[in-house]
Amino acid sequence: MQIQQNISLKSFNTFGIDVNAKYFVSASTVDDLKQVLALTNHKNKFILGGGSNMLLTKDIDELVIHINLKGISVISEDENHALVKANAGENWHEFVLWTLNQDYGGLENLSLIPGNVGTAPIQNIGAYGVELKDTFVSCETILISSGEMSSFFKDQCNFGYRDSIFKNEAKGTYIITSVIFKLTKKNHQLNTKYGAIETELEKIGIKTPTIKDVSNAVISIRQSKLPDPKVLGNSGSFFKNPIISLEHFNKLKDNFPEIPCYPASEKTVKVPAAWLIEKAGFKGKRFGNYGVHTKQALVLVNYGNADGSDILALAKIIQKTILRLFNISIEVEVNIL
Repeated sequence: MQIQQNISLKSFNTFGIDVNAKYFVSASTVDDLKQVLALTNHKNKFILGGGSNMLLTKDIDELVIHINLKGISVISEDENHALVKANAGENWHEFVLWTLNQDYGGLENLSLIPGNVGTAPIQNIGAYGVELKDTFVSCETILISSGEMSSFFKDQCNFGYRDSIFKNEAKGTYIITSVIFKLTKKNHQLNTKYGAIETELEKIGIKTPTIKDVSNAVISIRQSKLPDPKVLGNSGSFFKNPIISLEHFNKLKDNFPEIPCYPASEKTVKVPAAWLIEKAGFKGKRFGNYGVHTKQALVLVNYGNADGSDILALAKIIQKTILRLFNISIEVEVNIL
């Protein structure tokens, strides 16, 4: 384990933003991580996971600690379920594929989501009717200030829509080192109602899908809509879908009869941010080296050598326009640094 100086972070963030870390170290074990956190000559430390849910807008003068903890194991199982532990540095999609190869169900709808296992609970990642919290049991963490280890169980994590305790009261306090999931071994509960999964399955003639079939359908849908970060820099969905009152929605429907929504509660609905952004005219718009993706309005992209500050400025323009046109505030989903 060696601390390096003036390291480009371009390959460590899915937006492909070329900023430098003044100091950089990769921690491959929990002991390594404890040693680095205990360094007194680097008081300020920046924790870097998969780099998939952030936009870097400037160089980082702090010590960047790359969480590179690897390993997947089955810690217990019975006839119906398996408890699977994945370390924080495992690539999320590769972990999902590993579970499918063992015929463990529960994560198939979360296929092809960028990022690492350790950052997944922070965001409570979700897609196609499934969220991480649905299979989450607990996560092991390390307290940044002291190196003390502790566990957070599901009811302690305050999971919400793209939200958790780690984005709020515990933000910047802990590093997640591993996550435990409870997955099915048989009688898998398939969720195919959301989005175009059933349509995709019908297209390839599958009437009784397996968990791998559902995963393949999700992968196909995502690839048709979302750019590969290795080809076109992005962080997936840049904005959250806003939740508004039913009263507000009904007023909007007078002017925009085609506006879609999904029930959120008895008195609120969730409006697709992608629809709002497309309606506002931003879908496919390009501004030199950056812009809004041609196939998915939720995705801001780096066409090459864009500055993070430029992409952030575009995001703010989109937010202001949506507020002006629809009186809706849309929140940024990614971390801005």
